[in-house]
Amino acid sequence: MNLYGYIPESVNEGTGLRAVLFISGCRHACPGCFSPGSWSFRAGEPFTEERQQQILHEVVTHPLLEGVTLCGGDPFFSAAECTSWVRQLRAARPDMTVWAYTGFVYEELITDPARAELSRLCDVIIDGPYVAAERDVSLPFRGSRNQRIIDVGATMAGRTIITMPFEAG
Repeated sequence: MNLYGYIPESVNEGTGLRAVLFISGCRHACPGCFSPGSWSFRAGEPFTEERQQQILHEVVTHPLLEGVTLCGGDPFFSAAECTSWVRQLRAARPDMTVWAYTGFVYEELITDPARAELSRLCDVIIDGPYVAAERDVSLPFRGSRNQRIIDVGATMAGRTIITMPFEAG
């Protein structure tokens, strides 16, 4: 697995101050994607054990971070590798939230064992492909109206999709 980018502090990819990992590789190839350079699974740098531990240390020792966001590419194309790292994060800082962006819809994620496992480790998933015709820059945390901000815990408990109550603007 490769890491396309890493932002130690961001307020754009979820609530609060977050670290953001951009995972290389995506096969959705959404027209109008903001990061087509991340589509290649070879883009960026190898996410070696050493690099994983370095970022994990930075994240867990940062007193102001609320959580981590996995972006891409699409982290769910590298679900098993991401799951391993997120498990380490959860063990070290169970108070941190995990958000993930994906071009899959939630209903697709839970049909694949590896993707379902990563899904269960997330607090929030922004799902669905970017659709340029539905672009709406007023939407918090997403680029097009078809994308949902899913509360994973509530969704699993209720066995129906529960979205987060963010308002536009």
